[in-house]
Amino acid sequence: MPARAKRKPGSSKLPGNGPPQKTRLWLMYPPRMITNPVIWELSQKFKVITNVRQASVTDEIGIVCLELEGKRPDINAAIKWLEKMGINVEPVEINVIES
Repeated sequence: MPARAKRKPGSSKLPGNGPPQKTRLWLMYPPRMITNPVIWELSQKFKVITNVRQASVTDEIGIVCLELEGKRPDINAAIKWLEKMGINVEPVEINVIES
């Protein structure tokens, strides 16, 4: 196996200039979207790292707390795409005590 290149501590997995940013969002899926692999598709379409922080899914609604890491334009494009898909996107209000 070829040797893996070492990354500098704190460096991002994403190529490009500037530090990556993290954004936490609440996604609220309508019933018609619950069975779709939306987060997987998002990770394939945009240069962002996805991290599901919390999720609750029923037959009526899906609610996901999703963290996106990447360049600000890529995160913004991903958010617009989610909204275009019919998913309600809201920023997470971070508490003083972060999980």
